[in-house]
Amino acid sequence: MVLPSLNELLVLGAIIAIGLAVVALALRALVARSRDLRLGSLVAVDAGASRLLRSSRYRISGRPDVLRRLPDGRVVPIEVKSRPSPARGPPPSHVTQVRAYALLVEDSTGAAPPYALLRYSDGGEFRVAWDANARSELLRLRAELDRPYDGRATPTRAKCAGCRWRNVCDRSAA
Repeated sequence: MVLPSLNELLVLGAIIAIGLAVVALALRALVARSRDLRLGSLVAVDAGASRLLRSSRYRISGRPDVLRRLPDGRVVPIEVKSRPSPARGPPPSHVTQVRAYALLVEDSTGAAPPYALLRYSDGGEFRVAWDANARSELLRLRAELDRPYDGRATPTRAKCAGCRWRNVCDRSAA
């Protein structure tokens, strides 16, 4: 009986490792596809040419990354982030963004989505509630944008140095 050489064993090991990686990627894609199919049919994907949702009532607009129609006919907005899932849950800015999409879907379809989704690059997903509390919090934030700036910001050199408005800001510390 002839034993395989070290080079042959290394090549065989590399082939097995590559095969296992391909299988793992395929399984991950199948799990993601299965999860998407449970959400319902695809309505839209933002590929640069998808429909911009506008609300003249709330004076906001946006283009969710994905829209899916649930079996009951309601549409769910999905925002896909290129970063991995945050360990402590989604940051408030991500939650606000996806809630704004939920409001746009509600305003444009006449039916409120039951939730919105935040999906991260590592496959992590957070379901963001869209209910009366979420809606009133978003509308409170929206109303705050209409108020004149009250000068509450406390400028610092560090904050101002990276700010894109520093050249026109009357509160600049830089």
